[in-house]
Amino acid sequence: MSPAIEKYVLHWGEMGTRWGTNRTVAQIQALLYLSPHPLRADEIVELLSVARSNVSTSIRELQSYGLVKMTHVLGDRRDYFESLHDVWDLFRVIIQQRKERELNPTLTMLRKCAEDVDAEAETDPATKERIRNMLNFVEGTSDWYEKIHEVPSSTLTKLMKLGVGITKFVK
Repeated sequence: MSPAIEKYVLHWGEMGTRWGTNRTVAQIQALLYLSPHPLRADEIVELLSVARSNVSTSIRELQSYGLVKMTHVLGDRRDYFESLHDVWDLFRVIIQQRKERELNPTLTMLRKCAEDVDAEAETDPATKERIRNMLNFVEGTSDWYEKIHEVPSSTLTKLMKLGVGITKFVK
């Protein structure tokens, strides 16, 4: 592994811990993302100097998220693994996973809180408004995600560039 790739993989592992993901899981995803070809689990063990059991568990986790898939090489019975390589596909999968684990439960809670607080006479109107504002924001975020989820990667890239241009214009 070159110094630049090692730096990337180590940093991605560090960022993974800040995002609530196991360091090794994030490092394996980074390594597979950068690899020009699928890797075997034993190659990952060697490259990252981590236990085989940790690699196996991490790969299963990445597969359950849809970030990594198993593949095979003609004439070789061993399992190989590769990451999604389109950054927008990675973004979509990660956002979908976070939406399911974090946003959806929060949305359910906020809807119930907004309903409950509306029935409470003793709750200050400012507090009620803040709960409704948060609910509207989270619902809007969820709706936005649902709308852009199927937008092609090339269109998302154009939208991002357009957004940067609009931001410069508005300032």
